Formats: sequence, C-alpha cells, structure tokens
Amino acid sequence: EMAQLKDHYYSSAPQFNYVNISAFHKRLKSRLPQYKALFTKAGEKYDIPWTLLAAQSYQESHWDRLAKSPTGVRGMMMLTLPTAKEMGVKHRLNATQSIYGGAKYYAQLLERVSPDVKGVERYKFAYAAYNVGMGHLIDARALARKLGKDPNRWKDLKTVLPLLSQRKYYKDLKYGYARGQEPVDYVEAIYEYHAILENKFNKGLENEK
Repeated sequence: EMAQLKDHYYSSAPQFNYVNISAFHKRLKSRLPQYKALFTKAGEKYDIPWTLLAAQSYQESHWDRLAKSPTGVRGMMMLTLPTAKEMGVKHRLNATQSIYGGAKYYAQLLERVSPDVKGVERYKFAYAAYNVGMGHLIDARALARKLGKDPNRWKDLKTVLPLLSQRKYYKDLKYGYARGQEPVDYVEAIYEYHAILENKFNKGLENEK
C-alpha cells in the first residue's frame, strides 16, 4: 500500500522541470479562466472531477481550443474525427463541444474498465485507454498476469505497457503492437497537472472516488 501511495504522488515528478511547470502556471492565469466553468459543468454531468478533465485537456492541447496535430486530432480534448462523430461533436474546434465530447468519451471508458480495478486506479486505467485504446489496455492486463504482476494496479501496469512495443511480448497478444510508453507518460503528466490544480483550487483535497 505504501508503494502504491508513493507511486501515485511522486512517480511523475522526474519528468517535469521548471520550464514545464512555469508554462503551466502562466496558462493557469491566462487560459484556464476561460474554460473553468465548462470543465466544472462537464465534470458534474459525467461525474468526473473537473480538475481531472482540466488536467487532461492541458496535457492534450495546453487549453488551446484551436489545437491540431499532424495525426488529425483536434481541439481542447484532441478528439479524432471518428470519436468526435461518435460523441456527437460536430465542430472539434468548438471548446464547449470538445470538452463535453471528451468528458463523455472518458466516462464511457471508465465504465469499460474492469470492475476488478478499484478507486483512483480506474481513472488512470481509463486515461491510458483514452491514449492507447482499450484493446491495448486489455492486452497489457493480460500480459501483467502472465508476468506475475497485478493487472489491477497502475504501479504494475505502467511497467508492462511499454513492453507492448517489443515483438517478443506483443506477438501473442490480440491487439498487437503499441507504443506503450506513451500512455504511461500521458497518465503521469495528467496527474502532475491535476495535483497542482487540486492544490490551487481545493487546498490539496482530491475529489476522487
């Protein structure tokens, strides 16, 4: 249990530096106020802490409603075109539609996470699935069992996900190759930003289930 707590609160610290955190704090003042109410309302609608949605959106787009990537994802929550259509989002560069669409999609992923995964772990597993796909998350859990690790704990799963890029591990898995380090970095970054938001707005008290 101590190892799990240490991982939750401190594991992401090494990948952040002064430049990253300084830029985040500047955007807390310059950009977040425009969207805080949207994150709050979307969080209430889909039963997700607004600080988590805001942290995810910062990781995705730096709270830039016009954000685009070379791979075709766009908007505050960087939705793919198929996901946007599935979530009822007509204009991905519309901040309101993007935030609500991203929250809806994330809520669906939360529902799909195995009931064996409990508490805050569910949020982390769902974010990994948001990044890499639910199929690869399922593969990673299966591989964790095979390697004698706990498939229901993030501290174990994050050591397994990177193995999905190695043929000797992914060749026997249903969904095959994945850039497994990316969802690990993604989740860790979200929780670093989330900790800062919680400290600023909720005095360090996390609104997590």
